[in-house]
Amino acid sequence: MIVKIQDFYSFLHRCQKDCLGGFKSVILPKKSQHSDDDLFFTTLSEDNDYFLDSYRTVDPIRMLFYFPREIVLPAKKSKCKRLIVGAKGCDLRALEVLDKALINDDFVDPIYNFWRENTYIISSDCMTISPSCHCNLLDGKPYAEEGFDLNLSRMDDSYYITVGSSKGEELLLLIKEHVTVSKVSPNNINSIKANRKLVEEKLRKQNKQYERTENYYDLRSVDIEKWIEASKSCIGCGGCTNICPTCYCMILNDETVTKDFVKVRSYDSCQLHGYARVAGGDTPRPKMYQRFRNRYLCKFDYMKSNFNLLGCTGCGRCIDTCPGKIEFRKVVQKMLELPRKRVSSSGMKIQESENV
Repeated sequence: MIVKIQDFYSFLHRCQKDCLGGFKSVILPKKSQHSDDDLFFTTLSEDNDYFLDSYRTVDPIRMLFYFPREIVLPAKKSKCKRLIVGAKGCDLRALEVLDKALINDDFVDPIYNFWRENTYIISSDCMTISPSCHCNLLDGKPYAEEGFDLNLSRMDDSYYITVGSSKGEELLLLIKEHVTVSKVSPNNINSIKANRKLVEEKLRKQNKQYERTENYYDLRSVDIEKWIEASKSCIGCGGCTNICPTCYCMILNDETVTKDFVKVRSYDSCQLHGYARVAGGDTPRPKMYQRFRNRYLCKFDYMKSNFNLLGCTGCGRCIDTCPGKIEFRKVVQKMLELPRKRVSSSGMKIQESENV
């Protein structure tokens, strides 16, 4: 189906104002007050301009499901139903990782699960890219292939709507009740394919210098001296993990000040010196290079082993936020190309190898 952009925004405003479909809030990207290049998720209002067709927001969609800081006890009950618009493919791939970590047979995070059940997601194609975007290096696309309820593909003054779930079918019926839609033509499909191909080519050219093998398990055997060298610019601020769409490490604090028992959780980071420190003061990774290495192995090895998914989606946020100007793509490339010490089960070096 095709809908005029003006009519679509009118529908979103009605959803929030009149609670159409039971939606109490609509969240979508808007430009930062400080930079036209930065987009942040915000609640829909009458006096803002929104941008659904650019690249991903600065804040990952994770922050709308797994909050930076939240009270877990006493549990708060909510009946809020919301609509998130303008999510990108890289963030939806990240939600797939979080779903496996936080909703599984052994454990279900009640707060995260609540928001997953009560949130409808309308994704949109990337019509441009940021300098740090590199989803193509992780077999990703600048458009969502799954994980959305509806997806929007821009065509001049209209959007082509793709349905991705039963929630999406429900949402499309609601749109049809309040907005005029039209049928898609072969020319429309060809236009969308051309737009997507153009953005994919931009990504390919931008990241050609960072191409590497996909033998990520080899990161385990990279010589420690190489990790020490790569980590020299890292100051251990934790910015990369706080902004990463797949990180979910947290710390739980008792903030009880009255008779009511209060537990609050907030983001933690494996890059911080105090992370995983035990009561006696010891820590499993006391050196910066050890924590630096752990993050790369977590994204490319541990998460792959645990969830059969890579923990990096190529969003590039860690590159943008790093005060040490560490180029994530370059580090991965160098580690996979440099000689590695092959170690036997007894710990003896058995050969030297190099991937090129």
